[in-house]
Amino acid sequence: MRNEVVTVFGGSGFLGRYVVRRLAAEGARVRVICRRPQLAMHLKPMGEVGQITLERADLAGGATIAPLVEGSTYVVNLIGILFEWGGQKFDVVQAEVPGRIAEAAKAAGVKRLVQVSAIGADASSAANYARTKALGEQSVLAAFPEATILRPSVVFGPEDDFFNRFGQMTGISPFLPLIDGGQTRFQPVYVDDVAKAVMVALSEDGHAGKTYELGGPDVYTFKELLSYLLKQLNKKRLLLPLPSKIARIQARFMEYLPKPPLTRDQLELLKHDNVVAIGALTFKELGIEPTPMEVIVPTYVKRYARTLSKRG
Repeated sequence: MRNEVVTVFGGSGFLGRYVVRRLAAEGARVRVICRRPQLAMHLKPMGEVGQITLERADLAGGATIAPLVEGSTYVVNLIGILFEWGGQKFDVVQAEVPGRIAEAAKAAGVKRLVQVSAIGADASSAANYARTKALGEQSVLAAFPEATILRPSVVFGPEDDFFNRFGQMTGISPFLPLIDGGQTRFQPVYVDDVAKAVMVALSEDGHAGKTYELGGPDVYTFKELLSYLLKQLNKKRLLLPLPSKIARIQARFMEYLPKPPLTRDQLELLKHDNVVAIGALTFKELGIEPTPMEVIVPTYVKRYARTLSKRG
């Protein structure tokens, strides 16, 4: 992979920084495509001078993709949103754009393409997030049949939006909400393990046209995850069951916030377990041993225990 050009769409995000770091370590010339390069400057020191370049492109706004992948040997698409805002709509960002990237990659003679999707992707899902993830997969494979699809469960790591969000909540709220009792199951996966999977799919033969579901070594209910977090913080907070009907009313108003903590679409997702399907290809087939949550999470959530300990 040394000196090969790898174009990474959405490389400035949570998972992106880990993928870019690994690509740079392998000597690749990394071209990161993002909407706001000024917010992605943290990526530059991950490589040698000039090894990592940042290019601005608003794909949801119709930016032309062909010039962005020209000369690339590999392409990785990490673009995704958790909620809609402004011009960032699920049907465009997660269903339409991946197909456009795949078409451009195929026309440019790209050797390998990796599309990062999500466990639960389902074209018939009532949740727009899951529905458009599945449509994105379909559009990618229609244009680039050799593409590799990676579907992670909820991803954790120092910059995640799960443990950090609830860690912050313990500092301002006497309770944490459990939608319908918090029995939805998850299989949390370490962000750098997902980055490793991207690298394997790019660098090894035998993964073309295949879909892999990526989950950690253990399955937990939502309630168990929050209980674990509270134990790590040595805090006591009420885990309050919240009927989804009431949560839906609250979510409707939260959606007006710049970064809503909960949306009605996310409530739809919580109706279904987010775990690796029986018979799916997994980390095992990629030769990766997934990292237990207990090894990583305590190293970064402790900030909430330390800074907020006086509040209990």
